[in-house]
Amino acid sequence: MVVVFTTRASMYSPQRNRPTPLSYTVMKRGDAPLPSQIAARASRLSVAPMMDWTDRHCRYFHRLMSAKALLYTEMVTAPAIVRGDHARLLAHHAREHPLALQLGGSDPDELAAAVRIATEFGYDEYNLNCGCPSDRVQSGTFGAVLMKDPGRVAECVAAMRDVSPVDVTVKCRIGVDEQEPEEVLPEFIARVVAAGVERISIHARKAWLQGLSPKENRDIPPLNYPLVYEMKALFPHLHISINGGVMSLDKVTAHLEQGMDGVMVGRAAYHAPADVLLGADQAVYGAEGSAKTAEDVALEMLPYIEAHLESGGRLHQITRHMLGLFTGRPGARGWRRVLSEQGTRDGAGVATVREALGRVTG
Repeated sequence: MVVVFTTRASMYSPQRNRPTPLSYTVMKRGDAPLPSQIAARASRLSVAPMMDWTDRHCRYFHRLMSAKALLYTEMVTAPAIVRGDHARLLAHHAREHPLALQLGGSDPDELAAAVRIATEFGYDEYNLNCGCPSDRVQSGTFGAVLMKDPGRVAECVAAMRDVSPVDVTVKCRIGVDEQEPEEVLPEFIARVVAAGVERISIHARKAWLQGLSPKENRDIPPLNYPLVYEMKALFPHLHISINGGVMSLDKVTAHLEQGMDGVMVGRAAYHAPADVLLGADQAVYGAEGSAKTAEDVALEMLPYIEAHLESGGRLHQITRHMLGLFTGRPGARGWRRVLSEQGTRDGAGVATVREALGRVTG
């Protein structure tokens, strides 16, 4: 769809005595490429992009637990792709799909160039990071600081869409610093929708760019789920995924029952992946058959681990992502201890994983 601004409303919402956002009109895109239906369906449940965590080994591991959820790369900056070793940054295993690439940047031309390069790697979606609050990201004038400049975000996603064969999406916060989320979020969304964005993921917390660390920004600002629900009512044609504080599969389904189009899970998918990914295909997508067990997943990882070791990799590069597989189960501590203490040793291999699996008792 294409969304075109028609007027800037000057009246106030009678419910909250605040300005209404720009009005918009939904129209057909004509002969433009259709959105990536694969990613759109998959985004009913997605695993958030997480720096230093959702690398290619983590994504392969997560894919074994859910065949259908949408997975995201770590954020990769557009300058790194354009000027660096893009093959190293963008290569991934074919089994990781459906897979989205998250990009960081604020220069429309550079982001478009990065999308052109990434297209040959076959991603199912390109996502612009407008939510990361780290100092390094702020210094590059991208991430959450872009919440202050929705016009620039609109220019960026328009440039990316011009060269992308698949959906371009946005991940954002509800606001930053002293902004009033109830006022700025509708305006921000209206801008990016007008630029052609059809899907957006909203972390239901404000970000404080000064005074809170990235870790604190994931916990201290209060969650405001009702505001995200309200955005779905305000933009009914927009596919909205909610993010933040979703720690179990039950919470995923609860948000979907509230009318959300999708739910994005972050830390829980890393620290306790079985709690949100095992059984997700059945609960979220209606897949038939029984879910795998955590033991099934551990054993299915062994051929992948062997191939990685044969190519010169080290065991810990993979097993560091597997530490939370048995969280809450008897023997989980022994599983973690064996992988943590032995996984970094020279010569550590699949026997170490089998030994760790033997510590799980129930």
